[in-house]
Amino acid sequence: MNSVPVIPKSLTLAFILTTSLFFLWGFPNDLTNPMVEVFKNVLDISNVKASYVQLAFYGGYGTMAIPAALYIRKYSYKSGIVLGLFLFAIGSFMMFPAAQLISYDLFLISFYVLTFGLAFLETTANPMILAMGDPSTATQRLNLAQAFNPIGALAGQVVARVFVVDRLETEIGAGATTAMDMVDKQAIIAHDLNVVSAPYLILGGVVLVVLVTFLMTDIKIKKSTDVSLDLKTTMNYLFNNKNYYEGVIAQFFYVACQIMVWTFIYQYVTAINADRPADDQLNAMAYVVASTVCFLLARWVCTFMIRYISSSKLMYYFALLGILFLIGAIVIDGMVGLYCLVGVSFAMSLMFPTIYGIALSGMGDEAKIGSAGLILAIVGGALMPPLQARIIDLGGTGLNDISYFGFIPEIRFSFVLPLLCMLVVAIYAKRSENRKAL
Repeated sequence: MNSVPVIPKSLTLAFILTTSLFFLWGFPNDLTNPMVEVFKNVLDISNVKASYVQLAFYGGYGTMAIPAALYIRKYSYKSGIVLGLFLFAIGSFMMFPAAQLISYDLFLISFYVLTFGLAFLETTANPMILAMGDPSTATQRLNLAQAFNPIGALAGQVVARVFVVDRLETEIGAGATTAMDMVDKQAIIAHDLNVVSAPYLILGGVVLVVLVTFLMTDIKIKKSTDVSLDLKTTMNYLFNNKNYYEGVIAQFFYVACQIMVWTFIYQYVTAINADRPADDQLNAMAYVVASTVCFLLARWVCTFMIRYISSSKLMYYFALLGILFLIGAIVIDGMVGLYCLVGVSFAMSLMFPTIYGIALSGMGDEAKIGSAGLILAIVGGALMPPLQARIIDLGGTGLNDISYFGFIPEIRFSFVLPLLCMLVVAIYAKRSENRKAL
């Protein structure tokens, strides 16, 4: 058992303020996930086109991660946070003109800009947390900070349900606007897009308040080294570090898995509802919330368990559990398959911060650039959901147009992609543990 304090007393305030950002970026992540289904129904578009929401949202990470790392390397962690919050607010406020103009393209641009800010925040906050104390407790410290992220995610899901989905005039899953005349249909679309934009506008205001708080607070993190390594030396070091570059690959596939599971659980439930009577329909949001609660509880448990079990070994066991749950979600029909899909979130709980901590273990100033690769890997959440959507659309825009092996509908078969992603994470965890034993 490690007796070194996870958070030094002198850095408690800095830790609390930085940890608040983990909550803050968790909120839009899960506020946005159901928007794939919302835009599909409100605008009457295909699964693939609707999934461009995730392409735009997570594509912003891929675009801005490296510029963010170079920025904080030149200036400071605090300056990176301030700029990230500013971009976060701008993207949120852009939702208003997108709704007024009834422009799906402008919504996509808004999501893209918003995640410029999130890329700055994540590129900055994660290595900042790692630097707030003894290196031996760095992974545990990051797991603790990341435990507040699913609380923000849960809040985003509740807002998405109560203040967006429940207030739409379009009936989600039914395509209710398609049979209406053009005037009525446009009025409903305009109403629903205003409903979609409202939480983002409020979020933008909250972000500005947090920005001012950071501007007024003195946060000093001790530099790990007096002299920064030149960029070429840093890159050579990173690409000769197997824990690091394999960690970037694992992070890409982990984030892809998470976003696919949390995005297409809505369609999974819709497919189950197709065989249920009208008075016995499932509420997809209830299972999304259950997934997040499992994710949150497991992350707190894992934060405790890492004190006694090596992080790579624990992640390997959880990855195997996730593989079993995904196989169940694919091959088992009905509620049991849905319960398996919810269980995947329990298995995913520790993966992002643990991959992060293992990949950056033992780094000093190089962590600022190394962090960029791990945040850049979040682009997996942009690239993989459209591939899963294409599998779902192979037989048409429905969810059960064709079956595989005679009994697996396309919506369930599409979760083969998250399954393969989880397998990559398991391999990384095993290889990391083996390297520790050498």
